[in-house]
Amino acid sequence: MQKPAEFSVQAAAGERPTVVLSGDWTANNLGDAPVGLAEAVKARGDIAADIRKVRRLDTAGAYALVRALGHDYDLKSVLARPESERLLELVGHAVHVEPMKIQPPRGFHELTLRIGKGVMNIGYEWVDTLAFLGHLLVVVVRTLGFLFTNPKRVRWAAIFSLAERAGLDAIPIVAVTSFFIGAVVGLLGANMLRQFGAEVFAVELIGIAVLREFNIIITAVLLAGRSASSFAAELGSMKMNQEIDAMQVMGVDPFEALVLPRFLALLLTIPLLTFVATLAGLFGGLVVVWSVLSLGPTFFLQRIVDNVGAVHFWVGMSKAPVMAMVIAGIGCRQGLEVGGDVESLGRRVTAAVVHAIFAIIMIDAAFALMFMKLNV
Repeated sequence: MQKPAEFSVQAAAGERPTVVLSGDWTANNLGDAPVGLAEAVKARGDIAADIRKVRRLDTAGAYALVRALGHDYDLKSVLARPESERLLELVGHAVHVEPMKIQPPRGFHELTLRIGKGVMNIGYEWVDTLAFLGHLLVVVVRTLGFLFTNPKRVRWAAIFSLAERAGLDAIPIVAVTSFFIGAVVGLLGANMLRQFGAEVFAVELIGIAVLREFNIIITAVLLAGRSASSFAAELGSMKMNQEIDAMQVMGVDPFEALVLPRFLALLLTIPLLTFVATLAGLFGGLVVVWSVLSLGPTFFLQRIVDNVGAVHFWVGMSKAPVMAMVIAGIGCRQGLEVGGDVESLGRRVTAAVVHAIFAIIMIDAAFALMFMKLNV
C-alpha cells in the first residue's frame, strides 16, 4: 500500500533542527510535499535532513529534496540508507552539471556540412524514388491483370473523376496560355525575319515551335503547377489525418486506391491537352501572321501542311505520356512523404512543383538530343 510523502521538523533545545521525511517520495505520491519542504527549509535556514524512514524514493523525490535543501547543501550529511544515499549523490551530481555549450559550425566547416547533408539527401531521395517506382510498377501490372480477370476491381469512377478534375478542367488555361505563346512566337519571328525579307518563313517557325516543343512544354508546366501540387496536397492531408494508415490497417493498398487512379488520369488526359495546346498555339500564330504580315488562314495552313508536316506533331505528342507519368509520380510521391505537421505539407507541395518542372525541362532536353541523333 502506498503512502503519501510526508515530512516533519524536529527541533530540540540547543540543537540543529532536523527535517524528517517519511512515506513514499515517488513521482505519484509527492503531492504538495516538495513545496512545503522547501518553505520549511527556507524558514529555518541551517537544517539537517533524515530520510531513513522513507519507504520508497525515486529520482523525482530525490530531486525534490535536493531542490528544497539548496544546491550548496552537502548531501553527504543527509542521514539515509546506502541505496538512498547513492540516488541522492546521482541526482545531486546531475543537478550541478553545467550544460555543455556546442558552438555552431561556421565558415568552411558549415559549408562542408551543408554539402554533405545535401549529398546524403540526394541519395536518400534516389532510394525512396526507386522504391516508389517499384511499388507503382507492381500495382500497374496487378491492375492490368484485373482488366482481364476482374474489371470491376479497377477504380473506374476515381480515374474518370480525377481525369475531369485534373485534366479536362485545365483546358481553358492551357488553351489561353498556348494561344499567347503562339502569338508571341509569331510576332518575334515576323519582326526578326523581316530584316532579311523572309517574313513568310514565320509560318514555319510557328509551326515547328508549337508542334514540336511549346505545346507539350506549356501543357506539362501548367499541369505541374496545377495537378502535381494538387496531388501532393491531397495525399499529404490524408497522411496528416492518418487516413492512409487507416487504409493500410483495413487491407487497402494506398498505391492502388490513391496513386494509380491519379497516374492513369493524367496519362489519359495529357495527350488531349497537348492537342488542344497545339491548336491554340497555331491559332495564336495564325492571328499574328494574318494581322501583321497580311497572310491569310488558307496560306498559313497550306504552308504548315507542305513545309512542316505531321512529323513534328508526332514528335511533340510522343513526349506526352512520359510527362504525364513524371508529373503524377512526383506529385503522389511527395504527398506520401508528408509528415505530421503543416510545415512538412507546405514543403512537400513546393517540392512537388519544383521537382516536376525541373524533370520536365530535363526530359525535354533528353528528347531533343535523342531526336537529333535519330535525325527526326
